[in-house]
Amino acid sequence: MSKTVLITGASKGFGKAWAEAFLAKGYKVAATARNVETLHDLKEKYGDSVLPLSLDVDKREESLAVVQKVQQHFGSIDILINNAGYALTGAIEETSEQEARAQFETNFFGTLWLTQAVLPVMRNQKSGHIIQVSSILGLATLPTMGLYNASKFALEGLSETLATEVKGFGINVTLVEPNGYASNIWHTGINTQSNPVYDDVKKAFSEAETSFGSVEATAPALIKLAETENPPLRLLLGKVALPFVKHNYEQRLKVWEEWNDVSVEAHG
Repeated sequence: MSKTVLITGASKGFGKAWAEAFLAKGYKVAATARNVETLHDLKEKYGDSVLPLSLDVDKREESLAVVQKVQQHFGSIDILINNAGYALTGAIEETSEQEARAQFETNFFGTLWLTQAVLPVMRNQKSGHIIQVSSILGLATLPTMGLYNASKFALEGLSETLATEVKGFGINVTLVEPNGYASNIWHTGINTQSNPVYDDVKKAFSEAETSFGSVEATAPALIKLAETENPPLRLLLGKVALPFVKHNYEQRLKVWEEWNDVSVEAHG
């Protein structure tokens, strides 16, 4: 029997590409979006193999209801891909309380609610794979992306802990960490109200050389990840990801080692 994938944020970008890739491979897919009309093309092409569902991941009760609907409709949920999210761009000082809270409501709490909702299902099945869409910005930061960085750092900590808690139930957890991709997230995100004191920082960041990957090229990687018997805790996506993260971690280790005498003395 084919496996069932529940994927959030399936209206565009990674979510749409991955939903179609799984459907093309014969999986059953529950695809969610705030506007369910954006999923009609998948329904027309793949028929009963796809279950389009409206979902605002910010609302915990909707996440619980969606998981219940998917289980009732397909009988199982084998893979959850928490993909829904957006990018808030702007300096930290510029960020309003509402903008900061909204960024975490979607990127962090939205993922938490779906994860909590699906865990009882997977525990009863004694199997499952939770794939959390993080970012290389959950491992190292870039300027003017402070709240987005923070939301992904929080997701990393949550998911790494989760992996240790649920492994004994037969549930795997993977953090997918893409580098920059030519995705709608950069066109549908939100910008803070600009403060001119940060213009130079923003200018330098915008002029930095960037290599964006192709969203469609990631689909085979997600299929391989889903079909691997022992999936990794972390999977970087894109050719920029490893050099970027490796450089940042080398710098961290260098500073920690330079200050290690102070650290040891502080132990008492």
